[in-house]
Amino acid sequence: MELRHLEYFVAVAEERHFTRAAERMRVAQSGLSASIRALERDLDAELFVRSTRRVELTDAGRALLAEAHRTLASAAAARDAVAAVRGLLRGSLTVGTEQCLGVIDLPPLLAAFRRAHPGVEIRLRHAGSGHVVEQIRLGRLNVGFVALPGPAPDGVRLVPLAAERMVLLCHPAHPFAERDTVDVAALAGEDFVDFSADWGARRVNDQTFAQVERRISVEVNDVHTLLDFVHQDLGVALVPAPVTRKAHAKGLHVATLAAEDAPAWQVSIAVPTAAPPGPATVELLRMAGAGQV
Repeated sequence: MELRHLEYFVAVAEERHFTRAAERMRVAQSGLSASIRALERDLDAELFVRSTRRVELTDAGRALLAEAHRTLASAAAARDAVAAVRGLLRGSLTVGTEQCLGVIDLPPLLAAFRRAHPGVEIRLRHAGSGHVVEQIRLGRLNVGFVALPGPAPDGVRLVPLAAERMVLLCHPAHPFAERDTVDVAALAGEDFVDFSADWGARRVNDQTFAQVERRISVEVNDVHTLLDFVHQDLGVALVPAPVTRKAHAKGLHVATLAAEDAPAWQVSIAVPTAAPPGPATVELLRMAGAGQV
């Protein structure tokens, strides 16, 4: 089994199409197809169900995909470790993050890293914290910046960065606009604008309202869209404090939650536990102020 064969397999599995996978890997389709057939012979199993329009993974293919990601990540880490011994920092660094974490300003951090280490290619992916952590666990991301309540999932280590409070946003004509502090119990029955279940803020909110009934009238996947809906008075929203800077610009009222009700918004760095972080990951975390990981 060759690493090149696994790279081609992952490309086909993700693209669900041999032609697109060949274009992505910049190889002839015939060569990519031959590599997949060689891998299937080596494993004595069919990895794809092929059709004229697209391909789907077989059970064997699905079993291989997670391990292929881990193997390729380990191989990349090994190459980077050898380069680090030679005083070089090279390779690629795939970073996942949720929007508007607030406690860390990612664009300047990545720009500073790129200037200091031009030999490292950075790939940034935005998603909800739940998805980012799952991609970390599967070895598809090197590091993630997330906000998740509770303990780390299996296969992932969370390194705390900072905590923020959650605050309530509402339209200036809403009755809560006359209050500076609101009890969670007073929010029972309110219409809410909230993020999808994959977002860290939504998970914090679900825990906060575990004993209080609430209605989610609008579900979004973007901070700016959430603010727009609150601005249209379609519901109130419970968001991390860093979002208030954008909320004030929209003219929204911001209220704090009563101290005994206030949930924690914990921002952390997520790294896989299957293998130690590579040199590029360690350097990024050092620059982010995470200390020893």
